[in-house]
Amino acid sequence: MSFIKFLFSKTILKQLTIALVVVFVLVFILTIWLASTTNHDGFREVPNLIGKKAEIAKRLLEKQDLKLGDIEYKDYNPKFPKGVIVEHSPKFGAKVKEGRKVYISVNKTEYRKVEVPSLKNQTKRQAVTSLEDAGFKIGDITYIPHFAKDAVMNLKYKGKVITVSEKLPSTSIIDLVLGNGELDYGEQPQTEEGKN
Repeated sequence: MSFIKFLFSKTILKQLTIALVVVFVLVFILTIWLASTTNHDGFREVPNLIGKKAEIAKRLLEKQDLKLGDIEYKDYNPKFPKGVIVEHSPKFGAKVKEGRKVYISVNKTEYRKVEVPSLKNQTKRQAVTSLEDAGFKIGDITYIPHFAKDAVMNLKYKGKVITVSEKLPSTSIIDLVLGNGELDYGEQPQTEEGKN
């Protein structure tokens, strides 16, 4: 029997037909199973959660068959009320599958506390740069008698001298007390109330 006759024999054709039917049935079953487990066509639109409290967001998401995911707390942003959602992922209007988690970021209720850098005897320029880099704002600048011109003598917050390693809310306004450079080196500076 030649090889070509063997390929077209009843036995081979019968087994090939059975194999094709089995493959077709398996593909059909797999397609139905995937469609049911992945909620194919079961998309939901993510609602706008910006400016809402987490409890309200959870109820809105449940109405859409979505779930509230992890909550991240962002540094206080004065553009938003305290404790409300400032961003979420996926974003508003995104089409997602049923049961998808939506992750939210909530505005903290206060500015984060930042350690005030030690700037005693630093120059005005160094002090301003360091304070602004840490997130503080520069307030009043006053001068006291001292031989070092524009050297930092003290830092003040709300009229009180800031102690070393003190932590203040980010964006606090810090006043600088600088030397005026009018004393000769070795001459004793005048004492100022609250001066270290």
